[in-house]
Amino acid sequence: MKTHLNPYLSFRDTAREAMEFYQSVFGGELTMSTFAEFQVSDDPAESEKLMHANLTTPGGLIIMAADTPLSAERSSTSFVTMSLNGDDEAELRRYWDTLSTGGTITQPLEKAQWGDVFGMCTDRFGVDWMINVVAAP
Repeated sequence: MKTHLNPYLSFRDTAREAMEFYQSVFGGELTMSTFAEFQVSDDPAESEKLMHANLTTPGGLIIMAADTPLSAERSSTSFVTMSLNGDDEAELRRYWDTLSTGGTITQPLEKAQWGDVFGMCTDRFGVDWMINVVAAP
């Protein structure tokens, strides 16, 4: 098996909603397991929170996520940005439109100094994204 690098996102109470949103953006198969299924929390309020979620898209993207238990600290800052790069402008603009809706655009999706179309946003779940449409040579 090849080694793969997959982003693993942490949420407090919104992992299910976020992963269903990402499935609506990227398509693919989403599997989810709850704290109750793994019996990892004695707190009934956490029974339906996600212990693990995995989204595998038709294009080969893999995004994983989980809810952070109430007993654990969750960092309020992230030093990770999700980056989507490619030459299919229609696909990447569709991702941009969906991810940026309800979020914050920090750099509009427009032609950049290096010739590509580039933008940055934070989605409604607080995840940072960079979209880069590679310019034709």
